[in-house]
Amino acid sequence: MSRQIDRRAFLRRGAAGAAALAVGPGLLAACSTDEPTPGRKSGPGSSPRSGGTLRAAFVGGGASETLDFFNGPSALDLVRARAWHGTLGNLDPNGPDGVRYGVLQGIDIADDLSAYTLHVRPGVRFTDGSELTAADVLHSLSALAANSKLPVYRLAAANFDLAHAKADGDLKVVLPTLRPIADGRMILCQGNFLVVKDGTKSFRKGMPSCGPFRLTEFTAGQGAAFERYDDHYGNVPHLDGLELRSIADSTARAGALTGGEIDFAHDLSPVTARTLGENGKVELVPTESPYLVGLSFQMNMKVKPFDDPRVREAFKLAVDRQAMVKTVFYGNAEVGNDLPSIGFPDYAEGLPQRAHDPERARALLKEAGAQGMKVTLTTGPETPGMVETATLFVEDLKKAGVRASVRELPAGQLYADFPAYAALPLASSYQMPIPALSTYQMSTAGGSPSAFGWKKSATDTLVAKARAESDPAEARKLGTRAQRTRWEDGNQVLPVFKPNLNAQAKGVRGIRDDLFEQFPGFSQASLA
Repeated sequence: MSRQIDRRAFLRRGAAGAAALAVGPGLLAACSTDEPTPGRKSGPGSSPRSGGTLRAAFVGGGASETLDFFNGPSALDLVRARAWHGTLGNLDPNGPDGVRYGVLQGIDIADDLSAYTLHVRPGVRFTDGSELTAADVLHSLSALAANSKLPVYRLAAANFDLAHAKADGDLKVVLPTLRPIADGRMILCQGNFLVVKDGTKSFRKGMPSCGPFRLTEFTAGQGAAFERYDDHYGNVPHLDGLELRSIADSTARAGALTGGEIDFAHDLSPVTARTLGENGKVELVPTESPYLVGLSFQMNMKVKPFDDPRVREAFKLAVDRQAMVKTVFYGNAEVGNDLPSIGFPDYAEGLPQRAHDPERARALLKEAGAQGMKVTLTTGPETPGMVETATLFVEDLKKAGVRASVRELPAGQLYADFPAYAALPLASSYQMPIPALSTYQMSTAGGSPSAFGWKKSATDTLVAKARAESDPAEARKLGTRAQRTRWEDGNQVLPVFKPNLNAQAKGVRGIRDDLFEQFPGFSQASLA
């Protein structure tokens, strides 16, 4: 059984771990007073084994954390949900359909792209003993995901006619498309569409679930504990238990790792990760392309002067991208070109790289009558690097004549009130690593709130044509044309793509096998 989380004791020990990190790895053995997990083996040559409780730390949302992952905006909300509930599938470049299925065993597409048929895997059982059926999948998509306040979950409703979706027996779901699409598998199997039991309206400990673990404890802002679910439809987890802890500060997460308090630390800051480079007890496991996070700044076209394309172009030219990569990430990042989804096949590689030209930026602002404009950039530590890049961007804007300042919110609060966030004149954001056209559909098409005032039907039409095209070469041409319009006239400054700098104790294995690297899963993890 998983242990109940003692937050006060954990904070005391976590502080000691952070102090150990500060004085250097050589003192860790002398400073640590923790006893090893019973029965746990370590050392070179050890092999994966069954058993043990893996402890992992993430940035959470504080008191706003929720078990309702359809409306929980923090990384920890989704990681917790992926441990607890079954997924339709995950993106997998090595899979026959570009995906790895979960509670589904396959998806068929009508020849005319008018409907998708989801085939439910037989024998999937919820923790109450009932079998998962088409009705559960249909409820999760049409009643819950479609009504989410988060754009990522509304993606299904933006592409499929959920009002006319239906169950065909117990093991088939037929989803009519709103318009022909050829890439629907990439939408449904992004790793975030999870399944709960038909009729579910509220989320609580003890509710039926079909993920790899059962939830046994949850305290918002502190953490959650799980035990292995032995009837999981996939491979039964190696672990006996899992603990997910909410630790906002990167140094504290790293200190807890080096101090033996946790086994996995998610998304460390570049500075913190550098301190771990020579620590023999841990290893860095950064995500790799295409699983890179785009850090961006959204200009609200509903707020003057961002309705003027010259102002938007000026802000793009003002940013020193190379300096951000070098200064914030010590070179361990990629320069962005104001478009998301670098590394994915549909990313527009052929567009010229936008230059750093503060003088041209100043001239454009003068032309637009916006010289000396005043603006506040709202940001927060939702992922490491967001605040630092925002700070540098403000300094770049000042060099172009903008009276810019930074407003930093506490961790977990930037997206907590999404309508208020979407009304900001200038805001930091980050982009999940998913294909480019899906990203556009999710966050930008049709004047979505997260589009910050961008509403261009011509671009929407190009994206729709690209997604309806079965010929990959033609789809790529259309997709590149659509992305060019965003590059030329868009309201997003995206200067940097960064890896998630994760770290884990030596001997931890299998976390990457869950595929959704930005939001790790633990169904195949093991301790050595």
